[in-house]
Amino acid sequence: MDWRFAAGVAVSVAAVLFFIWLGYWAARRFGRNFWGRALDGMEGHDFEYFCADLMERHGFIEVEVTRGSGDYGVDVLAEKDGVTYAVQCKRYDGPVGVKAVQEAYAGRDYYDRMVGAVMTNQYFTEPAVEAARKLKILLWDRGYLESMMEEE
Repeated sequence: MDWRFAAGVAVSVAAVLFFIWLGYWAARRFGRNFWGRALDGMEGHDFEYFCADLMERHGFIEVEVTRGSGDYGVDVLAEKDGVTYAVQCKRYDGPVGVKAVQEAYAGRDYYDRMVGAVMTNQYFTEPAVEAARKLKILLWDRGYLESMMEEE
């Protein structure tokens, strides 16, 4: 085999692999931007149903969206692997603060659930992170939601 032919084949294979990788990278980046804009454009109640559906697609069972008023700070009730959850959903335009953590904490106890969580399209303030740590509330931020969506 001529070395020039082998070199040409190697360059061609490398170019094809590069373009496959580039297409994959662009598709993931487009998808992340698309979902980010979709999340940010939802109304609060739509976001609650979106979160409930996402949880169901990730193995949660008995997923229920609570009624709008008088829900004691909990928007979604669910169970996974024998663990019960009370989830506060926050579709915000900026960082999520301590109040959401407090609502999840109160709602977890009101509904007698094992785990409380706050799920958001944004990120959490440092005081919210600290409060969640002390109150043992899970924080599921934008990055966590995006990783859940990518797993599908």
